[in-house]
Amino acid sequence: MEATVKFVGSLRTLTGKSKVTVHFTKEAPLKEIFKLLCDDFPKLEQILGEQTLSEAKSTMLMLVNEKEVSVLKGLETPIKEGDTITLVPVLHGG
Repeated sequence: MEATVKFVGSLRTLTGKSKVTVHFTKEAPLKEIFKLLCDDFPKLEQILGEQTLSEAKSTMLMLVNEKEVSVLKGLETPIKEGDTITLVPVLHGG
């Protein structure tokens, strides 16, 4: 199976890519796809590593097929063949 992951902003700079294709053997939760991404891009570990959804939401907007994951099943959102995951870093200021 394959899914596309799109990187926006500083994540594009961090990975050196605007999008990648992730290969997996069966439907998997989003957090498992993040583990695969961290294997390919170790610098993502600090951002996508073992986090709760609330921690992850404070650092990035996560979309699966253009829907924010908090309205789906969070990090347990099942990723299927052909899905598109978009990761947008959130900037905080004061």
